[in-house]
Amino acid sequence: MTDDAVLQRAVANEFSDLADLLDGISDAEWDTPSLCEGWRIREVVAHVTMAARYSDERFMTRLRECEFDFTRLSNEIARSDGELATSDLVADLRSDTMRGWTPPGGGYHGALNHVVIHGLDVTVPLGVPRRVPEETIRIVLNDLTAGGGHSNFGVNIEGRRLRATDLGWSYGSGAELCGAGEDLALTICGRTLPAGRVEGDPL
Repeated sequence: MTDDAVLQRAVANEFSDLADLLDGISDAEWDTPSLCEGWRIREVVAHVTMAARYSDERFMTRLRECEFDFTRLSNEIARSDGELATSDLVADLRSDTMRGWTPPGGGYHGALNHVVIHGLDVTVPLGVPRRVPEETIRIVLNDLTAGGGHSNFGVNIEGRRLRATDLGWSYGSGAELCGAGEDLALTICGRTLPAGRVEGDPL
């Protein structure tokens, strides 16, 4: 499952599923703190849908204004656009732009990792029992481990065995950390999970 056409469909499905899920939550739930420190659900969705509202030219203008500090720009946009009507944020999730979006240099693998992880940043604190399709979470786990994606989050997985209890997936050797595939992916990305979601020595 590495063909671009297949990956693009997986990306589109993740955006659509997240939109369907969030379309039914209350205004109070939109203000729930996400797993992204300092961001509520609404800020995460505003962040993940930036491309639906900012052309390449407009994005680069904003980036220059932030002295090419992408983290600063992400925070500014999340805070400002997070105050948009939730119906607009859901519409952005469903937009054709997001269905075909890829991050600069990241391709559809990067897009899939982005929407899956940020989708989990939203659903876990909401207590929503949504499961990422098995083939999709396998791709994300492989990208984060063998693909080197963990380094983007400052997480060291050397000398560790990671085992998904629901997939028959594992990586590495050493002291074991196990849990559902989604929870392992979040842990590799440096997220702090509710107690009991993973077992073993922390990364």
